[in-house]
Amino acid sequence: MAGVMWLEILLASVLGFVIYWFASKDKEETLPLEDGWWGPGVRPTAGEDESIRPFKVETSDEEINDLHQRIDKVRLTPPLEDSRFHYGFNSNYLKKIISYWRNEFDWRKQVESLNRYPHFKTKIEGLDIHFIHVKPPQLPSGQTPKPLLMVHGWPGSFYEFYKIIPLLTDPKNHGLSDEHVFEVICPSIPGYGFSEPSSKKGFNSVATARIFYKLMLRLGFQEFYIQGGDWGALICTNMAQLVPSHVKGLHLNMAFILRNFYTLTLLLGWRFGWLFGYTKRDMELMYPFKKIFFNLVRESGYLHIQSTKPDTVGCALNDSPVGLAAYILEKFSTWTNPEFQDLEDGGLERKFSLDDLLTGVMLYWTTGTITSSQRFYKENMRLDNKHEGIKVHVPMGFAAFPCELIHVPEKWMKSKYPKLISYSYMPRGGHFAAFEEPELLAQDIHKFMGLLERQ
Repeated sequence: MAGVMWLEILLASVLGFVIYWFASKDKEETLPLEDGWWGPGVRPTAGEDESIRPFKVETSDEEINDLHQRIDKVRLTPPLEDSRFHYGFNSNYLKKIISYWRNEFDWRKQVESLNRYPHFKTKIEGLDIHFIHVKPPQLPSGQTPKPLLMVHGWPGSFYEFYKIIPLLTDPKNHGLSDEHVFEVICPSIPGYGFSEPSSKKGFNSVATARIFYKLMLRLGFQEFYIQGGDWGALICTNMAQLVPSHVKGLHLNMAFILRNFYTLTLLLGWRFGWLFGYTKRDMELMYPFKKIFFNLVRESGYLHIQSTKPDTVGCALNDSPVGLAAYILEKFSTWTNPEFQDLEDGGLERKFSLDDLLTGVMLYWTTGTITSSQRFYKENMRLDNKHEGIKVHVPMGFAAFPCELIHVPEKWMKSKYPKLISYSYMPRGGHFAAFEEPELLAQDIHKFMGLLERQ
């Protein structure tokens, strides 16, 4: 036993030295900005139409009738006894959702709700890019709004930000200080919702970041702030790597720390956490490692499918609204809280309303974008992603929600984001932070802005 302990100490010391050596290499490197064309066919010789056009979400009797006919023809497999959500979405509870969707959910009313914020489209690199742009209803005397780009992920949409937007654009009337008032821009990732999908292979997070940077310039913002989770976290990180002089601040509620020696400390961290800078809260969120690892494996099956053969599963999901709902809403259950798998209803209505959840599903169904959204995984799962080895040298804030799929300690964050100035252990919440806990996320964004401006 003593020999094993000394071996662990030796390994930990070597790892610590290697980590220190790599962390001390702080060369400021950026991604090349480059250019692209993702529309169909060959890039036209004429200049791109840079106009910004108003857009409105619409529906029709034909669209709603088709949905109802498909729902009426659903075929369900009975669940195993006492299986709850351990085998995926429980079909007994799915019957309740189907009944509500078919008989009570009012898509026309939800379309009106979607249109309460101004929508726009503009053509960038051959793609029609959809976004909402919300300005403050009023400003304190002598104050100008801070432009904030907020980017969603999968299986989310711009709709995830509808509850947090008032807390950022009109904070005083929602119980927050008006020291910081934001002008919020929420685009749809190309291939998601109302943004046109790429016609060509290779459209990844870096291309998306470049397009969103061009969008901000087109809106007249030379400098701006950015925020994201899930794919939005990677896209925003890539923006900071591409154009750091234009990004005044970066705030994330998820982070991708992959090619980093700190990840090698996980197996030793349970005994030598102090050596690697882990706090007591880090230890609670990362261990026992076996449980965390099993949870991650269980929740990442979709990742392998979508990173390899997205079009195959996309055929089924794009043809069946009920199948699409089960596939998407299962994520809103277990990614919100892994313990919800032990509940008969997956805990979905503990955090969200059925109207909100089904509106999110409808944004995939009515636009037919589930397949194109899944292709984003295949395009980003490459071994030669240069951005993974580049540090981010803009001021950064991070909100660590306890039920996120994987916890990222502050020590890990600083290795990738050396200008981390705000790191918060959030009291509750999971993967869909803006959708689930808009008040907590808004408070942390305000906190980050305060620290940033006092620097």
